[in-house]
Amino acid sequence: MVLGITGGTGCGKTTLLRRAAALGALDIDCDAVYHRLLAADAALRRALEARFPDVVRAGAWDRKALGAVVFGDPAALRDLNAIAHPFVCAEVRRLLRAAADRPFAAIDAVALLESGLGALCGVTVAVTAPPERRAARLVAREGVPEDYARLRIAAQPADAAFAARCGRTLHNDYPTEAQFAAACDRFLLALLEEFHIKL
Repeated sequence: MVLGITGGTGCGKTTLLRRAAALGALDIDCDAVYHRLLAADAALRRALEARFPDVVRAGAWDRKALGAVVFGDPAALRDLNAIAHPFVCAEVRRLLRAAADRPFAAIDAVALLESGLGALCGVTVAVTAPPERRAARLVAREGVPEDYARLRIAAQPADAAFAARCGRTLHNDYPTEAQFAAACDRFLLALLEEFHIKL
């Protein structure tokens, strides 16, 4: 069984992914996959550099500069996704094939459904959270200014859009990560029981 996890930045997708890993899942963080490919895949770098030449500084990617471009420009964000998604999807499929002996897998991706990865999933869950909590988490986690955090949030679909396209929703309005982690465990254990998956 492959669980697809999606939702906006700062909602708690990574916490759900980590809890799935703790239960034995193959955990695939598509942001991490993208950053590994950016470091290792020359074809991806060439394609991105051709479209976004101004965010390469001294031969290195300036991720915050790229973010500032794409999170304020929907067309640029579409271009970034159109370039990156095929590379990320191919790598996710490879990882799933390589771990076919695992009891289940979980894929964390903001663009799970738009990228085509949702088709690999038996279950999809939207992790949602209030925007003010999301912004506070981004500021604390990444050290970014609050206005940049809010710009990232505004560039993504609303919670309702994620929830409407997924089979399940997990709302994260918990004051602490530990409380949300406990909710994730309850959600995952119920899901594994529903699908008769033995750990």
